[in-house]
Amino acid sequence: MPQRHHRCRANFQGTCVVASLNPTAKLTTPASAAPLLAADVGGTHVRVGLVQPGSSASAPMQLLGYRQYRCADYPDLSSILAQFPVDRATVRECAIASAGYALPDGTVISANLPWPLSCNRIRDDLGFAAVHLVNDFEAVAHAAAHIKDGDALQLSGPASGDGPVLIVGPGTGLGAALWIPNGNRSMVLATEAGQASLSASTPLEVAVLQHMLRGRSHVAIEHALSGPGLLNLYNALCAVRDSAPAYTSPDAISAAACDGSDPLAVQALQLFCAILGSTIGDMALLYGAQGGIYLAGGILPKISPFLLNSSFVERFLNKGPMREALQRIPVKLVEHGQLGVIGAASWYLGRREIDPSAPHSAVDQAHAATRSCPASRDTSSGQFAGIHQ
Repeated sequence: MPQRHHRCRANFQGTCVVASLNPTAKLTTPASAAPLLAADVGGTHVRVGLVQPGSSASAPMQLLGYRQYRCADYPDLSSILAQFPVDRATVRECAIASAGYALPDGTVISANLPWPLSCNRIRDDLGFAAVHLVNDFEAVAHAAAHIKDGDALQLSGPASGDGPVLIVGPGTGLGAALWIPNGNRSMVLATEAGQASLSASTPLEVAVLQHMLRGRSHVAIEHALSGPGLLNLYNALCAVRDSAPAYTSPDAISAAACDGSDPLAVQALQLFCAILGSTIGDMALLYGAQGGIYLAGGILPKISPFLLNSSFVERFLNKGPMREALQRIPVKLVEHGQLGVIGAASWYLGRREIDPSAPHSAVDQAHAATRSCPASRDTSSGQFAGIHQ
C-alpha cells in the first residue's frame, strides 16, 4: 500500500514536524481566571510555560511565555521553576506533567528523572496555593486536540480515524497514553507501557536481546526505545558483531547513522526503527487505537528522514491477519516541544471545567494517576484522580 508523507510548513533540521496550537480547540474558564504555570518535566529537559485560560467560549487559552531548561543544570525542579519570570502574586497554581508514577504523598516514582520530584516541596518552596501533577504522556494526550491536521507528518494509514488515540514516544524513556472519546467528555488512560518486556522478531534482534539480558531477568521496552536505549542497542550490536564501540552517546550514534558515515550506527538506528514499528503495532492492537497514533518524544523528529526510509511502517503492519486493520489506523509524527506544557494546562483546566464550583483541591474521578497538592489539606489522605494504573 503506498504511503503518503505530508510535510509540515515549518521545519526542523532535515525533515520535521512542528505541532502548533489549534485555535478551534477551546478550553474556557471564567473571565477572571488567573494565569497558570505549566511545566513538562522530562529526564533531560524541563519545558515551562505561562498559560492564560480563555475568557469565553470563543477564546482559546493562550501561551504567554515559554522556556526550556536542562535538568542537569539545576539541583531540583523548584530551582528551575523559580527561574521562570512570572508575577508570583498572581500566578498561584502550577500544573506539572512528569514522567513516572504519582504516589499519594505527592512524590513521583521515575527511573528517568535526575532528582526527586515532590509537588509538596515545590508548593512550599515557591509559595503556590496548589501544585497539580499529571503523567507526562497523559498530558501530551490532552494536547492532542490542539494539533492541527496539517502540522504532522503522515507515516501510515488514512488522514483521520475514529476511536481511541494513542500517543507514544521515545525520549529519555518511553511514554505512552491513550485518549478515549466519551461523548462530550473524553478521558485519558496513562500507562507505563515503556516498562513492558521488549520482544524480538528477527534473528539479529534475538541476538541483541540475549546480549541485553546478560545480568538481568527483564529488559523493558524503553531499554531499547529511548535515547539511552539507542545506546544500549548500539553497544549490544557491537558485541554481537565483535566490534569495538566508536560512540558513547545516542546523539553521536544517530548523527553517524543519518549521514551514513558508520555502518554499525546505521544498523543500530535501523534496529531502533524496526523495533519501534513492531512495538507501536502491538500497542495499537492492545489498546484498540482506531482513532490514530501520534508519535512524539524528543528523538523521532530529529531522525524523521531516516524513519521515513526505514522498515518502521512495514514492521508496524506486520501483524498477520491484522495487517488490514492496521492499515486503517492513521500514524503521524509530531514534535513534542510545547505539547507537554499545553497538555498539562489542558488537563488541569479541563478538570476544573467539569466542576467549576469545586475547590482547587478537588480531585475528579475521571482522570488517571494524577495528584493535586493544595496548601490547605493533608495530602497523605487524598486520592488519585481517575483510572488507576
